[in-house]
Amino acid sequence: MNSPNLYLLIALAPLVGAILAGLFGTGFLGRFVGRRGSHLITIAGVLISFIGSVIVLFQVLDGHTYDGALYTWSVIGTTKLELGFLIDSLSALMMVVVTSVSLMVHIYTIGYMADDPGYQRFFSYISLFTFSMLMLVMSNNMVQLFFGWEAVGLVSYLLIGFWYERPTAIFANMKAFLVNRVGDFGFVLGIGLLFAYSGSMHYGEIFAQSDELATTIFPGTDWQMLTVACLALFVGAMGKSAQVPLHTWLPDSMEGPTPISALIHAATMVTAGIFMVARFSPVFEQSDTALSFIMVIGAIGALFLGILGIVQNDIKRVIAYSTLSQLGYMTVALGASAYSVAIFHLMTHAFFKALLFLGAGSVIMGMHHDQDIRNMGGLRKYMPITWITFLLGTLALVGTPFFAGFYSKEHIIEAAGAADVWGASFGYYATLIGVFVTSLYSFRVYFLVFHGKERFDTHGHAGHGHDDHHGGTPHESPWVVTLPLVLLAIPSVVAGAWLIDPLLFGGFFDGVIAVFPAHPAMAELATHWHDWVAYALHGFVTLPFWLMVAGFVVAWYCYMVNPKVPAAIHRSLSGINRILDNKYYADWFNEQVLARGARCLGHGFWKVGDRGLIDGVMVNGSARVVSWVASITRHLQSGYIYHYAFAMIIGIMALLSFFVLTVN
Repeated sequence: MNSPNLYLLIALAPLVGAILAGLFGTGFLGRFVGRRGSHLITIAGVLISFIGSVIVLFQVLDGHTYDGALYTWSVIGTTKLELGFLIDSLSALMMVVVTSVSLMVHIYTIGYMADDPGYQRFFSYISLFTFSMLMLVMSNNMVQLFFGWEAVGLVSYLLIGFWYERPTAIFANMKAFLVNRVGDFGFVLGIGLLFAYSGSMHYGEIFAQSDELATTIFPGTDWQMLTVACLALFVGAMGKSAQVPLHTWLPDSMEGPTPISALIHAATMVTAGIFMVARFSPVFEQSDTALSFIMVIGAIGALFLGILGIVQNDIKRVIAYSTLSQLGYMTVALGASAYSVAIFHLMTHAFFKALLFLGAGSVIMGMHHDQDIRNMGGLRKYMPITWITFLLGTLALVGTPFFAGFYSKEHIIEAAGAADVWGASFGYYATLIGVFVTSLYSFRVYFLVFHGKERFDTHGHAGHGHDDHHGGTPHESPWVVTLPLVLLAIPSVVAGAWLIDPLLFGGFFDGVIAVFPAHPAMAELATHWHDWVAYALHGFVTLPFWLMVAGFVVAWYCYMVNPKVPAAIHRSLSGINRILDNKYYADWFNEQVLARGARCLGHGFWKVGDRGLIDGVMVNGSARVVSWVASITRHLQSGYIYHYAFAMIIGIMALLSFFVLTVN
């Protein structure tokens, strides 16, 4: 049943589509592939990957897993650097999530990018991104993991700056690239430490030595070596999965076209860090210090980054801050050792957040590329399909019982409450309060966009990326846009109820994700679980549900009943608003302290080190010494015989004197 050829087909089909559309559709090697050809080729590639991923998932469910090398890239001493695949329940599930969301985004792009001159280039990029993500989740060793890790970062740089003629897009993609380099530096250190002490790049061989590695002390300290390695690896996850303080790149990346907001910021790139920690669970379980750090970082993101969503007016930026908050929830689950819950929320979030991003893109199209929610209102009657699918995505996001997000988010909160690591109480209350915050910003967007007074006739519309349409009556999007919305709305509603029992309590991740008895969260959750119906019915009497209702009521009152209230609150809390409007001054700190400090440090190194020490002392200094010695010795080379005779006499006298002194 195990077929490496099938795995290769899944990984390489999007790459072939990307190469054909990119090289032969953009003018790089000609224009043999037109607009229609580029989307047909790339969609066919991703469709092949999706069908293959579903087949592989069913094979894994039948007990057919695979862990093998396909190609030996290099041999250094006894160490082999290989390209290979690890196909188990975790990678198979991720493959289905990545390819399904990517397929929806590819179809949606036909409508969204219809008028864009970079049409073929965009399809090439998103298909290349899908290949990179598949290489990341299918890898069985750290070399290939790092390749996929860097490849998704590179393609995200290309996608965020897709409209490269706009300075804001160039700034955003450089910011994403540089912030991710900070995280990747930690990631490389973590990989290097594990390799140095285990002697292998292969997951299985490292995990087999985890008990032995846990007793190793990091040189020069009393720290556990695995703690240092895990913290370094998690720094990589903080960059890729946008955790505090390496989160600042993600909201700015909304400068890219909406389809990549769904692809990068919902289902794939930002979840790579969550996947990586779950994959390395046998290592992370050895360090309570690392788990506590993960818990606290996740809790800060879940609560405080969600609050920023309340003050945003760009529809895509609100959803971006929602993504940051939900990534915080997943990270809290990782810190609680509830890895399967984190992956479960990763999956449900992928569907409803992709739906919300694509729904926002449909709204932007209907509004002739105006993204300001203050210029919308009453769109429900103009865009009925977008309205109902956006509502379903919102209900899933806020955790309404029976919807997908309810099952995963509720279990994260319970896991934080049951966790036995430092910071778990903070994680519990942060995720609990975060439910109210999520409900408030989600329904704020929903009410301002789809209900209330129509505001689009009284405001001019600013173009965002497309300058060919301004103003006019909103309209429903074409079927290539609404079909992916409908197809994503289905799992956003049913995926939680359908999959929670096998994923969390049915042994789906047995032998793949390791959890020690010292971390009781999952065992505690299992004791309270009966079935999805009873759990959802019980959800109506729990505190998170009433916090969600409170957020709904506050949003309804503030934005439907009495719109003067938000303005009054804004005036009375001017100090807090200034902090929120400046995003906790994280960008200011990065630019004014870190960037300016780096510039000053670089200037100092250049002036003192490069010009002063290297040029002044070592290069020019040595030249000056040679010149000084030459200026003295040239007086001895006068060309007069009596000068040389005199020098010989002096030399003989010196030698005789030395000889007489040494003999006596």
